[in-house]
Amino acid sequence: MTAPRVLIADDQAIIRTGLRSILEAHGIEVVAEASTGREAVTLAQHLRPDVALLDIRMPELDGLAATRLLAGPDVEHPIPVVVVTTFDLDEYVRTAIDNGASGFILKDAGPALLAEAVRAAIAGDALISPSITVRYLRHFATTPTRADPTVALSSREIEMVRAIARGLSNNEIAAEHFISVSTVKSHVANIQAKLNVRNRVEVAGWAWSTGLQRS
Repeated sequence: MTAPRVLIADDQAIIRTGLRSILEAHGIEVVAEASTGREAVTLAQHLRPDVALLDIRMPELDGLAATRLLAGPDVEHPIPVVVVTTFDLDEYVRTAIDNGASGFILKDAGPALLAEAVRAAIAGDALISPSITVRYLRHFATTPTRADPTVALSSREIEMVRAIARGLSNNEIAAEHFISVSTVKSHVANIQAKLNVRNRVEVAGWAWSTGLQRS
């Protein structure tokens, strides 16, 4: 199996070195490093890594703007982005997701979660650090959703949505409902299409905003 290819962007060399060590220890190849947001965008567009790991506060172009250029809704061939930062401000989290980020991970989240976020992004999933997930999702309870709350979901799909909103992975959902992982993936893809959302985080947000997660 080919190792995932990742670009790291952070203005601090010591942080880039640490992230590289963690990723390589988990069988993930680092194809480039960047110290500015502009450099990250240029390198990513040229090298087409499987995932770009971006810090938020960088010179020339911040990580949130760089995320939109690489993974935003208007990008024809997006590159999955995981934001890796010290700052867990709600505004940053929401902007990162709105700009197309496939993950939002705090630098102190731990090596295993960083590697998991990379692999989730490659698989088309989204992962947010557990310490901010619930707080972030609760914003949807008072924020209008882009999805239609009257959309017709099957009873099985509603079960899947509730499981996603609880933060369960595909493997955990499969085990809980005694179905295969491929079946879960099929359900998730159908749910995202019906709700007109891009990833699992937005599915969870829909569940909170419509009250489904609390019903």
